[in-house]
Amino acid sequence: MTAIQGILLAAGSGRRFGCHKLLHTLASGESIGIAAARNLITALPNTLAIIRPDDHQLAERFDAMGLKVVENGQPEQGMGRSLALGIGSSAAAAGWVVALADMPWIAPRTILSVAHELTRGASSVAPVFQGRRGHPVGFGQKWRGPLQALRDDHGARHLLATHPHELVLLPTDDPGILLDIDHHSDLNPLS
Repeated sequence: MTAIQGILLAAGSGRRFGCHKLLHTLASGESIGIAAARNLITALPNTLAIIRPDDHQLAERFDAMGLKVVENGQPEQGMGRSLALGIGSSAAAAGWVVALADMPWIAPRTILSVAHELTRGASSVAPVFQGRRGHPVGFGQKWRGPLQALRDDHGARHLLATHPHELVLLPTDDPGILLDIDHHSDLNPLS
């Protein structure tokens, strides 16, 4: 088995945002998807990104950052399909930390904390800020089969819901675990 693998899910359509949201520039000058990727790869250098097959700009940028890029040829099948591809592309990993590319404010220290809990033997891990569970979510090797079988847009949500006793809730002071970008109005939540 290899180290904990980071997986960045970046194959969504972004329809609610109105344009390619992952390439949209934040106030920091960095694009949404690149900021999320940077935070993940800072914590877990062993990271791959799942993208749409026609997303050449994002593929080039991720590749330049050192992420392994995996194309989801069926992105319409949803987040579950992307997650299954990521797990399949790194099946020998000791576990996975799954992050969403439209969540650019998660601190690398939070990602490291989730990975650390996995290395300590946790089955699944999620950070919690002010009583609310957020992202990224970590999964141990025992979840490889069920994660590879995912095909719908709910991702691994039902796995966590049906096995709540196996989920380690990790308190954090990081509000970024709750902040995703679906609309233009979500761009400045920390200001």
